[in-house]
Amino acid sequence: MLKNQIITLLSDDKPGIVESIASVITRHNGNWLESQLAQLGGKFAGVIRVQIEEEKLQALREALEQLSSQQIRVYLDDCSEQTASTANNLTLSFHATGPDRPGIVREISSTLAQYQINLEKLDTRLSSMPYSGDPLFEAEGSMSVPPGLDRHQLEERLDEIANTLAMDISLS
Repeated sequence: MLKNQIITLLSDDKPGIVESIASVITRHNGNWLESQLAQLGGKFAGVIRVQIEEEKLQALREALEQLSSQQIRVYLDDCSEQTASTANNLTLSFHATGPDRPGIVREISSTLAQYQINLEKLDTRLSSMPYSGDPLFEAEGSMSVPPGLDRHQLEERLDEIANTLAMDISLS
């Protein structure tokens, strides 16, 4: 029986991390399905979904744990496909841009939680505003919206946040 697993990893950033993980997965006949990998602040972090035969799972777990000798910390956990409670949800994308300041992610995520919206993906970055060079915060991602949610009401609430934070927030 095939099992879906989530591998979470963290390491100091250096060449060969992805190759080390991929080699372990391949040696155990695992299938690398999807991933999100990033270098942040001198660290390399990632989340990988793999599929593997149940009888090979323990050997994969042990091999991944041995990567600690390379200073790669790995955590393995069971996962499942999309749950029935979110299967009928609508997926929306969003984009937010504006002057950087503390609390932007909390303000937006708090509003989404109030509407029972599941934030599926969030990418944020800091750059500089043209001309002034002031810090510019940018976020984009996707969210799972429950059926029956009033999109207009959500957009109005996000507009209120955007006005308060002097940002532009758009849904698509």
